[in-house]
Amino acid sequence: MSNSSLLAPGSTLEKRYRILRELGRGGFGRTYLAEDINRYNEHCVLKEFSPVVHSPKAAELFDRESSMLYNLQHPQIPRFRELLRTDLGGNPSLFLVQDYIKGQNYEEILISRQQQGKNFTEAEVTQLLFQLLPVLEYIHSKNLIHRDISPDNIIQHDADQLPFLIDFGSVKQIAANAVLQLNGQSDTAIGKQGYSPAEQMRLGKVSAASDLYALAVTALVLLTGKKPQKLYDINNKTWDWRSHVTVSPNLATVLDQMLAEQPGDRYQSAKAVREALKDPKLSQISSIISQIATMNFVGRPFKNTTQTATNNHTPVNQNPQVVKNNHIFKLIPWKAVASLSVVLLPGMLAFSVVKSGFTLPKLPELPKFPELPQLPDTSLNAEIARQEEIGKRRKNLNIDRDIFYQKVDELYYNKYPELQGRSLTEKPEDAEIRRKWYEVAEDLLDKLEQGGQL
Repeated sequence: MSNSSLLAPGSTLEKRYRILRELGRGGFGRTYLAEDINRYNEHCVLKEFSPVVHSPKAAELFDRESSMLYNLQHPQIPRFRELLRTDLGGNPSLFLVQDYIKGQNYEEILISRQQQGKNFTEAEVTQLLFQLLPVLEYIHSKNLIHRDISPDNIIQHDADQLPFLIDFGSVKQIAANAVLQLNGQSDTAIGKQGYSPAEQMRLGKVSAASDLYALAVTALVLLTGKKPQKLYDINNKTWDWRSHVTVSPNLATVLDQMLAEQPGDRYQSAKAVREALKDPKLSQISSIISQIATMNFVGRPFKNTTQTATNNHTPVNQNPQVVKNNHIFKLIPWKAVASLSVVLLPGMLAFSVVKSGFTLPKLPELPKFPELPQLPDTSLNAEIARQEEIGKRRKNLNIDRDIFYQKVDELYYNKYPELQGRSLTEKPEDAEIRRKWYEVAEDLLDKLEQGGQL
């Protein structure tokens, strides 16, 4: 009996996984959508890597790599459930079992848009970058490189519209090498032609910079609607994309550096890209505001603690130009900066210049302003205590702060869609909104403390 008939829709693997349908196939096996009978028919994905088991060394590497993927805990990476060894028609086979992310990949979304004569806008691509760069920061901090970033390996989750990174190329690398070793051939490199940089495709050398290169190519494809081969000048080894789409100078400069031919000329971390994507003028202005905010011109602000939910994180649906540590902007006497107007946007503070040709002023000796009304000490102290308790419980669970806050934001906006896009502030009139956020955070902590997972 062939493997395909054994895994036909309706068949069951290891008396647990009921096959629903085939999702795709490649050189290393098939991918299936299945129901986990032991988890109330919850949907999951089975990725087959049958050649690996024929090579003891490859199987050992596969086990190690799978263990690293299994230990990844990020809300935008499908959770790896188990490494399943089984027998199909007398042939040993190996499967990775992971969460199923319902949604379309970005290649499918782009095709759908092109049928309407549209591509992705600069704002949408910038938002995608800001949503994916923290994911890359996380996996790179775990000494993992994705190796295979492209539009078809990014899924937009139906539930919250967040992009998920799928199909880590490191596992496929081991599977490919196992096949080659069986045939007496040398190692090969895994990546996607046009998306992965030359050093990865030719030499198998990967780093954070190679993932960032592939992410930049993905951005260009979404912006232009053209395949990488149509944008890359193979003779001059340069990217010729500016004639196909116009973007802001800042984004163009960042993309060009991400796409540098030599790895050392690219950004070396996802964090560096995030910082570069911010408008330098905004950074200068925020520095001025920060200095003003540290002066004792205003009423008693919230206590600055690393656990403060409303002032040390940004809601999920954030505008790309995020200003970090937005607690420095609360209760600020904005009249002290007469030449600036302040506009509040989701998850950010953007600054617009009133007059064209504005140059940053030197900080003069600032005038004294009357104190703003203070919040009642009783409510203030109670809220500070609540924030600190949330932070303490999170730390006791050993959960990364940014990951936790991002999950709370996701649950918060799902529960209160009418508040979508509204930033949390520390103004007295927003006390009720903050209370709702705390309740969502505390409910999540209750579940996690009872053995649940993010």
